[in-house]
Amino acid sequence: MKLRELAHARTGDKGNTLNVSVICHDPAHYAHLSRELTPEAVKAWLADIVKGDVIRYALPNLAAFNFVLRDALGGGVTRSLAIDAHGKSVSSALLGMTIAAPDER
Repeated sequence: MKLRELAHARTGDKGNTLNVSVICHDPAHYAHLSRELTPEAVKAWLADIVKGDVIRYALPNLAAFNFVLRDALGGGVTRSLAIDAHGKSVSSALLGMTIAAPDER
């Protein structure tokens, strides 16, 4: 299934660093997404975009995760030659990530 079926995202960028928050539609899916959305999995999914580290901050009280993606904007929004390579585009790409469906017991 696609991540967008279980969550939505918000983004922000500063220089060459991108911040993506992934928020569960239903808090009941938080534990499942915690297992699926590892920094390694996010970096692998966005390997063509993210050249630096991926750091994940867990926000269980909000049923959300905050990912900091370093070296992810081609030098920065104002320096990159890429068309629309900043936050909104990358968050959409992340929401297209294929993940396992949650166990609905």
